Amino acid sequence: MVILNRIYTRTGDSGTTALASGERRSKADLRVETYGTVDETNACLGLARLHTAGDLDAMLGRMQNDLFDLGADLATPETGEPLAYEPLRIVAAQVERVEREIDALNAGLSPLRSFVLPGGSAAAAALHLARTVCRRAERLAVALAALPGETVSPVAIQYLNRLSDFLFVAARVANDGGAADVLWVPGKNRG
Repeated sequence: MVILNRIYTRTGDSGTTALASGERRSKADLRVETYGTVDETNACLGLARLHTAGDLDAMLGRMQNDLFDLGADLATPETGEPLAYEPLRIVAAQVERVEREIDALNAGLSPLRSFVLPGGSAAAAALHLARTVCRRAERLAVALAALPGETVSPVAIQYLNRLSDFLFVAARVANDGGAADVLWVPGKNRG
């Protein structure tokens, strides 16, 4: 259980933060940047949820909880050393649930004939913003996984990849089932 009865600790004043293991890292460390960007994605979902309701809102709420799980996963790097607790990890069932939700939402959409510009409704614009921040988190996770001595669960990367796909489909749903999508017109303003 998490208990937060004091918000400031001053331990980060020197530019470091603690991973879940207690190891101190620079706040500019790629692992910290990665789980920080997952947190940004979560904040974007919170913003999007101000404009959603029903099943879509419930899906986003589940994903917000998953993103906290993902942050905990990333904040607890696998070292091969035993821990005093079982670390929280993203699991394949979470990825599979997102895939089912993508399929359910996408079933009612017509195929695209062009790329979609971010926008349309307030919900769609917020979901597109969340999608782009999620893609950044995914790129950071991939870069982190490529560093010598760093590990990132392949399932964590899969989750980010599926989440960004979900957010694209969800934005189309929020745009009146795709009817209000703003489509890219190649070369439209060239003269």
